[in-house]
Amino acid sequence: MKLGRLVILMAATVWAADEGTLPVFTDITKAAGITFRHSYGDHHLDNIVEGTGAGACFFDYNNDGFQDIYFVTGVWTKSVSDNEGRELRGKLSGKLYRNNGNGTFTDVTAQAGVASMTFGSGCSAADYDNDGRVDLYLLNYGANTLYHNNGDGTFTDVSEKSGLADPRWSVSAVWLDYNNDGWLDVFVGNYLHYDDGKFRDFYPAQGYPGPLSYSGQANALYRNNGDGTFTEVTKEAGVYKPNGRAMSVTGADFNNDGFLDIFVANDAMENYFFENTGKGTFVEKALDLDIAYSEHGQGVSSMGPFFGDVNRDGWLDIFVPNLNYVSLFVYNPKEKHFDNQANAAGLSAMLGQYAGWGSVVFDYDHDGWPDLFTVHGNAHHEYVQEDTLVRNRHDGTFEDVSRRSGSYFNEKYVGRGAAWADIDNDGDIDLLVVNLNDAAKLLRNDGGNAKPWLMVDARLKFPTGSRTAIGARVTVTAAGLKMIDDVNPVRGYLSQGDARLHFGLAGAKEADTVEIRWPDGQVERLEHVKANQILKLEHAATAKAAR
Repeated sequence: MKLGRLVILMAATVWAADEGTLPVFTDITKAAGITFRHSYGDHHLDNIVEGTGAGACFFDYNNDGFQDIYFVTGVWTKSVSDNEGRELRGKLSGKLYRNNGNGTFTDVTAQAGVASMTFGSGCSAADYDNDGRVDLYLLNYGANTLYHNNGDGTFTDVSEKSGLADPRWSVSAVWLDYNNDGWLDVFVGNYLHYDDGKFRDFYPAQGYPGPLSYSGQANALYRNNGDGTFTEVTKEAGVYKPNGRAMSVTGADFNNDGFLDIFVANDAMENYFFENTGKGTFVEKALDLDIAYSEHGQGVSSMGPFFGDVNRDGWLDIFVPNLNYVSLFVYNPKEKHFDNQANAAGLSAMLGQYAGWGSVVFDYDHDGWPDLFTVHGNAHHEYVQEDTLVRNRHDGTFEDVSRRSGSYFNEKYVGRGAAWADIDNDGDIDLLVVNLNDAAKLLRNDGGNAKPWLMVDARLKFPTGSRTAIGARVTVTAAGLKMIDDVNPVRGYLSQGDARLHFGLAGAKEADTVEIRWPDGQVERLEHVKANQILKLEHAATAKAAR
């Protein structure tokens, strides 16, 4: 008991000492050359398709070492948009911005061939054919789009050929090698069956009908056949749920058994948690793990789930913003379930007043402890709200530091998606916010790299090319802390961030150890790893022959 009090006291002392000078976030959108403005494809917000908004995707499409951005947008669509918005037909599309490596970006949408004109919700990127080039997958209201990276700065639409042109309303997709054959498979989160605006029995002040006015849809798991095509295996793999309303999906090894599990944040109903058996199948266990509902048992509108080890106990937790509450699911290894610590952590009081959407769990000030960034905005009206940044106090609670983190936090928008990346490779994580029917915001972290850091770029080297080692577990020890993270950039609301893992070293000039458990189970360990570097690790890998 005395030892426990001493640890808490020491943690509180370190936290207080660190809080003097904190990093700030600077809005560099204009200076960076980003002019993207999201649209819901119409002049007035009047249905759930438009109100869902969109996300963005960080990925290095040209392999130059800098994170590029793809923005998703809505477009005028006959079954969704009003006639008065017809003038927008053909004028809206998704946008690809190339990172120039000097703090600026260039719109290369046209030359890259990725000007999607389908109503978009989300995006993710992964090298599905192991050729060393990251491909792009767009989740749409309408058939999804898979762009194959040609390696020359251009992409080819292979949606139909690949089998991934899912016609349902898809919003999010997480890549994982669920059957351990060396090829990345994809789990697609589908939302609901919109009826083209036929249902009108709703309270007028609400603006438009909510999600319970429509039937849900089943998600889909697609197995990679290794020949550029995919086969749906939803039912065979045990992830079939016919009436889900997925808002976003993510995947990580939550039970430390070496296999990626899948978490689905659902709207106005229980969440799903598919535990990976390691045998090519999953078992749904959300209720058993106390992760299906909110802290007090309600079926709330969960939005963008983001995993991270918030209490540094060696087990991954999940932060989930939602429209009325907030959930912080902290894993309890003794009881083998999650405890919702939102109230105990102080998050309910700080965030419960907002409608939360996108989130980022990251160590913005490099003290070794994950902090929380949340994007807010009204769900049914274009009513603005400010975003929040809360700092981990090392004792299970958080402090709102928004007002001390830059003038951006004094501004209000109708926020939706959020993504994260080290856009300038200076060691600290920058933020990207997608606002509904408004300009996106790129926020540079100024001051985070004043303390030591380490970034790990884990890659699998196949005979055909090198790709991100999705499913690898990295453990870093430094300054008395044990920090873990899994390689999987699909986290948060409709978005994807930097695939490289980022660790603040809490003042240490080196990491005592860096250990990586590769997807094949092999473990590699490094000692006395110098701080302030992007550590690239490669592991030889092979993939099974095409089916």
